[in-house]
Formats: sequence, structure tokens, C-alpha cells
Amino acid sequence: MEFFRIKKDIPFMRHALVFNVISLITFILAVVFLVTKGLHLSVEFTGGTLMEVGYTEAPNLESIRTALDKEGFTDAQVQNFGTSRDVLIRVPLSKNIEAAKVGDHIMGALTALGGNPEKKRVEFVGPQVGKELATDGAMALLLVIVGIVIYLAIRFEWRFAVSAIIANLHDVVIILGFFAFFQWEFSLPVLAAVLAVLGYSVNESVVVFDRVRETFKKKRNMSTPDVLNHAITSTISRTIITHGSTQLMVTSMLFFGGAALHYFALALTIGILFGIYSSVLVASPLVMWMGVSREQFIKVKVEKQEAVV
Repeated sequence: MEFFRIKKDIPFMRHALVFNVISLITFILAVVFLVTKGLHLSVEFTGGTLMEVGYTEAPNLESIRTALDKEGFTDAQVQNFGTSRDVLIRVPLSKNIEAAKVGDHIMGALTALGGNPEKKRVEFVGPQVGKELATDGAMALLLVIVGIVIYLAIRFEWRFAVSAIIANLHDVVIILGFFAFFQWEFSLPVLAAVLAVLGYSVNESVVVFDRVRETFKKKRNMSTPDVLNHAITSTISRTIITHGSTQLMVTSMLFFGGAALHYFALALTIGILFGIYSSVLVASPLVMWMGVSREQFIKVKVEKQEAVV
């Protein structure tokens, strides 16, 4: 399905060096932010208490934050959850208050504030559990990367596998760099979004690479840059349809999904935008510079020698 078709190939590879320099600068900045600022890990990773409280009328979140601050919960996170009458409170581990009594202290502060708060659920995450979650999340990310490399190496060729994984890691690091720079909360839903972006980006790379392989076989008078330009240009319509439809759903989650889905949708938005850029303007030039050629896709027929009597 195509909305439009571009007849003349766009010379993307002519500006390949410029695109990759921009990507390198962005990547380095993301790494710098990760090293200097670090990620603002949520309670799931650091350990602490998570409480959901319901009200009959929408409460003032700033008043709740002030009340909790007076109780000693200086780093408490207060946000709406689902509706304006439901409040989600995240409190990190405290040395002064026992973990089992944190919920009672919070409810005491909220009751004194007024508004008839109702405790709906309380969850405690210990530091050991948080550490295990962080370790398991990193392992999941590593396994996804290894799986993608193996898949691309088998389906295409090792040059495509290396260039695609570099482009995909470029997307992941930039997402993490955004979260480190703005100190947005990095939670389990955000980790899920990062893993989704890896799969989503490699899908775009596979589409372009498949068209590259097809073009190499069909049009033998084209140079490698021309083949890459043709492959990218011929898939632009599909890229716009696919990513536009996906981003439409993600945008609805971003603006109407509430606090629970906000950072998840934000990570997906960043990943989709940079995923398009890296799959087209990072992975393809890398393949070209690694020396991909038509001979790697065309099997040479070996003539059988006749038996000598």
C-alpha cells in the first residue's frame, strides 16, 4: 500500500557523512548526560513504598506534597493516577521510618490534610528486589540485542547485522540520554518502551535492507550508493504510513493516558522519531562504508565438469 510514489531517487548517501556526524554528536551528548547526571530511577528499582489513594473530590497535589514533606518524605512523588480523584504516591526508602509503618504515616498526613482520603493499595519494594529488577532489565536488553544481531546476520549478511545494531543502540542511548538530561522518572514501563523501540527500529531496518538486497539483484547497473538511495526512497511511503499510524496511537497515550502512561509514551515517541532517522540515515551509510556489494547477494553458478572417459 502506498499513498504516493517518488519517481526520482533522493540522494541520501550524498549527505551520509553529515547525518552520521550529527548522530555521533547526539550520541556523545547522551552518554555525557548518563555519566554526569544518571537516570532518575523509580521506586521499582531503588526500593520504597508505592501507595494509591482515592478521594471523593479532586485533591490539591501541591498541598499533599507539602504535607508529606513536613512528615519527612522530602523526595515523595505525587501524581494523579487514572482520574483526577485518584492519587499515586511514591516514597523512597527512609532511614528514620520503618518500611511497614510508612503507609500509616502517609495516611496520617493525608487525613490531617482533609478530603476523606481512602487507601486503595500499598506496595513495598525492598532494595534487593529493586536491584534484581535492574539486573533483569539489563539482561533483557542484552538478550534482545544479541537476538537481533543473530537474526540479521542469518537473514542478510554480517555487515547489515552490525550496522543495524549500531543504529538501534544509538536509539536506545539517546532515549536514556533524554531521561538523564531532563531527570524524567525511569520506571519499568519506560524499560518496556525501550525494549519495544529496539524491535520497532530493527523492523524499519529490515524493510530497507530487504529492498537493498532486492535492488542489488534486479538492477545491476547501479552503484552501491544508488542502490541505497533507491531502497530508501521506494520505502518512504511505507515508512510514513507505519510510523504515522503508530505515533498517532502513542500521542493519544501521551496526552490522554494519564501519569501512568506518560513517560512510557514519551519514550516511545523519542524512539519512533530517532528510529526512523537511524534506520534510514545511520544504518544505510554504515552498510555502504563497510563495503556491501552486489557480489555478496548473487550466487555464482559453478559449472560441473564433464567426466573424462
